[in-house]
Amino acid sequence: MKFQRLLLVAALTMAGAAQAQIKVGVTVSATGPAASLGIPEKNTIDLMPKTIAGQKVEYIVLDDGSDTTRAVANTRKLITEDKVDVVLGSTVTPNSLAMIDVVAEAQVPMISMAASARIVEPVDAKKRWVFKTPQNDIMMSLAIAAHMANNGVKTVGFIGFADAYGEGWYGEFAKVASLKGLQIVANERYARTDTAVTGQVLKIMAAKPDAVLVAGSGTPAALPQKTLKERGYAGKYYQTHGVANADFLRVGGKDVDDTFLPSGPVLVADQLPASNPVKKTAMAYVQAYEAAHGKGSASTFGAHAWDAGLLMTAAVPAALKKARPGTAEFRIALRDAIEQVKNMPGAHGIFTMSPTDHLGLDQRAYVMVKIVDGAWKYQP
Repeated sequence: MKFQRLLLVAALTMAGAAQAQIKVGVTVSATGPAASLGIPEKNTIDLMPKTIAGQKVEYIVLDDGSDTTRAVANTRKLITEDKVDVVLGSTVTPNSLAMIDVVAEAQVPMISMAASARIVEPVDAKKRWVFKTPQNDIMMSLAIAAHMANNGVKTVGFIGFADAYGEGWYGEFAKVASLKGLQIVANERYARTDTAVTGQVLKIMAAKPDAVLVAGSGTPAALPQKTLKERGYAGKYYQTHGVANADFLRVGGKDVDDTFLPSGPVLVADQLPASNPVKKTAMAYVQAYEAAHGKGSASTFGAHAWDAGLLMTAAVPAALKKARPGTAEFRIALRDAIEQVKNMPGAHGIFTMSPTDHLGLDQRAYVMVKIVDGAWKYQP
């Protein structure tokens, strides 16, 4: 009996040790229309630390196929079956918005790699559990509008995704356009899965704008621009930071040359002046990713995942002082600790979170970029 009791105690001790491992649930869009964004995010997870503050970390990675329903199902599985302490994801705005109710109900912190400010604003009873790493649309909209105004643009044609990404971008860009004296003369939408946008492009061209802004992400954002080029549109072209990866350049080819876009500094890290406060941390990510996947393979989207990992890593030591992983107390402590991160250098900027700001980036988080001969060129 004594031996059996010792075995039981040993088993319970081992079970407790196993449960103490930090579990990180990840859902990304590694397939589907957003695959060019989700694949580098998935690859970046492999580069994240396997131990934090002496605690082992397990990453459970699922693919949501760029589908909102699957993103929600993945989140439920990660929380209810895998008992994760934090959720990273998803890749796109619609998926991330749909996941909020799930993580809030379970009281599990979530760090999104999607862009819309609506994912974290306003910080209410549900969104207090949610953080994100990509720059807000308003920040990037202002960069585009300022560049347009400084380069003689007066009228703008807009075409964006027919979902939360496109709608969010239109709302934010419309605000800053009026401040910069820009008039939006066309406003069109298309689905991420569309194979033709001829009707929308003809309407835009009929309005004769000085410039066109395409509010899409990944490779589907190339379609309107290629169609505009085919139809002979000769004005200025702008894209959002949602296209900042090599696949967009590959699919767009010469049709996307001379395009302007705002981007996180990591996209042109090696071109930044030494005085840029983000250059060192941006280069650290680029070097780590390219060591694993080859020269020129790093993208801003993988860097959003990297920054999510950095936020989590910065918060874990404080959370461990209050509770053990695998407990509700640890998840609460981890949420609280993420919210208290201050002046943390990332690949995209310097993060300072607060109870009212669950992004924490400032103007150091973007630069203007031009596509020249199929490559990204920093615009001082």
